Amino acid sequence: MHKKMKMGIMGGTFNPIHFGHLILAESAYENLELDSVVFIPAGIPPHKQEEEIVSKKDRLKMVDLAIDDNNHFEVSPIELDKKSISYSYETLEVLKKENNNTDYYFIIGSDSFYNIEKWKAPEILLSMCKLVVAARNDQNMDRLKQQKRVIEKKFKTSVHILNMPTIDISSSDIRDRVKYGKTIKYFVPKDVENYIYMNDLYK
Repeated sequence: MHKKMKMGIMGGTFNPIHFGHLILAESAYENLELDSVVFIPAGIPPHKQEEEIVSKKDRLKMVDLAIDDNNHFEVSPIELDKKSISYSYETLEVLKKENNNTDYYFIIGSDSFYNIEKWKAPEILLSMCKLVVAARNDQNMDRLKQQKRVIEKKFKTSVHILNMPTIDISSSDIRDRVKYGKTIKYFVPKDVENYIYMNDLYK
């Protein structure tokens, strides 16, 4: 019998991808001994329909550039190819059918973790994967552990809490910095920075 593969899933708008995303993915890869981490840019995210989002092509290309030098990172256009709103549970269903011999680890931030019961069909999503929650070192750990117990009991799943350094980088801050002519050096990989400027994104 073949050993099951362990794959991390990093979903997000990636508008744009930045070092915070990459550090989180690498930490999950190392701490959970994953075989790979797949980045899945959202097509039409259900919670960000009002946000100004650059094209699917641009976001996919920026992820591609950001992970190019890491052979255990990959990117999938599975949600970008959809014409409708992207729901995580539907993406997992497709991945499960394609790779039945894989255990999935869904990587999210603590803000998303506290709201996961409001997601579309969380019981279906959590029946197909384990959750990995990034906990910053300024976080209320007692509250986080209480939420872990609630979710594990309610959905009969397992939740891994991943202790992370506080990395104060956000995609919205990067967009604002570009818009107002401030540097984004050390916020994003150099190739992503060049792509943003060469294609006049976020101006």
